[in-house]
Amino acid sequence: MSAATHPDDVDLPPLAAVRARIGRAAALAGRTADAITLIAIAKTKPVEAIEPLIAQGQRVFGENRVQEAQAKWPALIAAHPDIRLHLVGQLQSNKADDAVRRFDAIHSLDRPSLLLALARAMDRAGRRVPCFVQVNIGEEPQKGGCAIGAVPDLLAQARKADVPVAGLMCVPPAGIEAAPFFALLGKIAADNGLSELSMGMSDDFEAAVMLGATHVRVGSALFGARQLSTVVSP
Repeated sequence: MSAATHPDDVDLPPLAAVRARIGRAAALAGRTADAITLIAIAKTKPVEAIEPLIAQGQRVFGENRVQEAQAKWPALIAAHPDIRLHLVGQLQSNKADDAVRRFDAIHSLDRPSLLLALARAMDRAGRRVPCFVQVNIGEEPQKGGCAIGAVPDLLAQARKADVPVAGLMCVPPAGIEAAPFFALLGKIAADNGLSELSMGMSDDFEAAVMLGATHVRVGSALFGARQLSTVVSP
């Protein structure tokens, strides 16, 4: 029986069920659940869907777009100042100032031009925001992310620019087993002296936890599947 269908989860609300699954995966790996940060991915979700998770104690949330975060989160954070907001989507260099002001971590540092924009934005804002270098772990041309071979150079540039790098992030190729890609990201991180790994989503976060994830990015397992808009022909 998979962790996703564990009998102990049947009557639990989604947040408690996800936390239980993280805990079981961590125990299997000889880790503790408090070593893993659950990022609730709230992209496209209205405030009304987010508030129940806040009421249940969730405090770390992720958004894909700077503009959506600016519209949705100020009031929620004013009411709950301990909320931490992570940017997990691709970031345009011209949005660096907004991202640095709005977010507590950025998971999509993937190129020198963005690094320079973030460094300047952090200087202007007077705050250093921890970043994860996004690695194109499956070498997919359609995806963002730093090439595996370019990771050491980007890390060196980040150190020179005083941009704090917490660790590495990846999104494995869809439709195939994710574990080998998680293991590879862990090796790249270890080779470069990094200990934090942002990896694992709703379909594979348990494997990520067992392979060393420190941050898992979970959306649909908490909020339900995204509703895709449809256009009805006249």
